[in-house]
Amino acid sequence: MSGPFFLGLDAGTSQTKAALFDLAGREIAVAEIATSISRPHPGWSEIDPDVALAAATGVLGRVVRESGVDAGSIAGLGISAAMVGAWVLDAAGHPLRPAITWEDGRTKDLIDAHVADMPDFMSRIFASSGSVMQRGCTLPVMAWLARHEPHLLSKAAHVVSFKDYLRFCFTGTIGTDRSEAAVLPGSAAARDRSNDVISLFGLEPYRHLLPPVEDSEALGGNMRADVAAAIGVRAGLPVAVGAGDVAATVLGTGVLEPGTAAAVLGTACMVGVIDDRPVFDPPDVGLLFTLPADRWYRAMLNVAGTLNLDWAFNTLAPDLARRADRFAVLDSMLDATPPGAHGLTYLPYLSQSGIIAPVVDPAARAQFSGLVPRHDRACMFRAVLEGVAFAMADLLDVLSFQGDRLVLVGGGARNDRWSRMIADIVGRRVVVPEGTQFGARGAAWLAAAATGHLADIVKAGKVSAGDRIFEPSSAGACAPAYKTALAAYRTAKLRMLGPAASRS
Repeated sequence: MSGPFFLGLDAGTSQTKAALFDLAGREIAVAEIATSISRPHPGWSEIDPDVALAAATGVLGRVVRESGVDAGSIAGLGISAAMVGAWVLDAAGHPLRPAITWEDGRTKDLIDAHVADMPDFMSRIFASSGSVMQRGCTLPVMAWLARHEPHLLSKAAHVVSFKDYLRFCFTGTIGTDRSEAAVLPGSAAARDRSNDVISLFGLEPYRHLLPPVEDSEALGGNMRADVAAAIGVRAGLPVAVGAGDVAATVLGTGVLEPGTAAAVLGTACMVGVIDDRPVFDPPDVGLLFTLPADRWYRAMLNVAGTLNLDWAFNTLAPDLARRADRFAVLDSMLDATPPGAHGLTYLPYLSQSGIIAPVVDPAARAQFSGLVPRHDRACMFRAVLEGVAFAMADLLDVLSFQGDRLVLVGGGARNDRWSRMIADIVGRRVVVPEGTQFGARGAAWLAAAATGHLADIVKAGKVSAGDRIFEPSSAGACAPAYKTALAAYRTAKLRMLGPAASRS
């Protein structure tokens, strides 16, 4: 194998993954390490920064060793990680407390108080960021810290995100990228922070804690000698500024052309459309991510994606949950049950936080509808998979997507039957790109751009011979069974979500 090669790091709250790629984006080696979060109080979600750094360094070292390539042929590193939250550092870059993650909910009362004082508070934020603000976003977390831990903020020099903390540890450079700045919440149109939104939270005295904003594909520093020795690469290895996990994953799919739809069917299910301008319609629902190359990703999120299938295995078929052949058994169950699952419907709202699309409803919950004695677990499994596919069709409708292709990645995309079912239900070609580590690949491409090896990041991803393509069958979305099942799904959704759901 000949280089150059590029490392991509994708650090999450439950797993940290790294991969080595060539310039075409082919995976040379992959490694991953399970990580954990701490929940010291109900609704809190924290990470030990030292553990996170050790996981990142360890997984990068493993992938370098297992790749077998010459360290001198590795030309750069790109970093992606779970977005927002707060990693609070002192002037020397040492963490002052455990990191607060994106899923932390401690800011609920603070946000509720803002809404009580200013009923359009959330709408004003959406008008700037294009996203329904989550409780674990950086600005509300900083406001909570200012109220409850002011002594800590008085000692702080920086408040950064996960990937930016890792980049500092690797290079000694403090900064962030536009994908993070715009969702603090910030300004999607400006691709930056928003002073107006900072003021909404009363955070003017702490504005200086937020780091400089740079392009994701810019050079973010060079690797320190001690870190390079631990990983097994050369000292001074270029490190790109990097991007948040969603932005890096979308980039890693290879679809930055405006009008293309991309879906991530992972633990959560996100469906979105690439645009060359920030899109704020429909208002007060969904998310808007700022991507490299003056692109944006307007997305709708069903909080539970493959989580629904995991629940089904663990609850409905515990005898299958740990079996290596469980997905082959799943395929057999799908073969034994017709589309529509004999009239059984499932709403895939399996989250304690409810849903934020197609409408915002914290009380929405998963449920079966139409359950009768004839329904066995094969029917229930088909209903679960169809329910997620129907939800994806819902989200495409909310986005007013008119295209004919949906690029699909994530753990759920590895199942051909589910991918084909999605193609039939959404009525569009589904393309599953070759590869498994799309967040790491997007980060690696940022490193390739930062080092001058990739001139046009928009053209980085090409359809490869290894891509799997699923055409909607002529009897797919228009088949009577699916039409009947979709009508039943929408009736159940209307009962659950009320009149607002009729507009989605």
